[in-house]
Amino acid sequence: MAERARPIPFPLGAGLLFGLGLGGFFDGIVLHQVLQWHHMLSNWYPADTIDNIRLNTLWDGIFHSATYVFVVLGLFLFWRSARRPHVTWSSARFAGAVLVGWGLFNLVEGLVDHQLLGVHHVNELAPRDHWLAWDLGFLAWGLAMIVAGAWLVRRTRASVP
Repeated sequence: MAERARPIPFPLGAGLLFGLGLGGFFDGIVLHQVLQWHHMLSNWYPADTIDNIRLNTLWDGIFHSATYVFVVLGLFLFWRSARRPHVTWSSARFAGAVLVGWGLFNLVEGLVDHQLLGVHHVNELAPRDHWLAWDLGFLAWGLAMIVAGAWLVRRTRASVP
């Protein structure tokens, strides 16, 4: 009798990397470029001179390059899994992994860049005494995404054969 192929679990690492990259792209595109609330080094080098704007733009680009690498690595893992037979696909597990990755981006970026290094804060256009509230909101948003994403991953784990 032929042995049944064992299902391969959904590639959670791909979702985590997509989430890290998408979180970085959201931050860089929406907060840096569209809203212009901050730039990578704007608390150290305020965007009030051409030289500082150039420096911040360079570091924004380096930041975007790193987020691009996360997405490419996620795509590689995703593609590698897609080419294997018997992968157990799950939209909910994928969405959960992306949320966890995005939330991890927010927590790490928020703790390291906003709090430890102080290179920038979430909304530097707000009055300075409100910056901490914006930073804490960013961290809370990240934590909420991790909790929601982990719930989705755990909830769907039981339904995977």
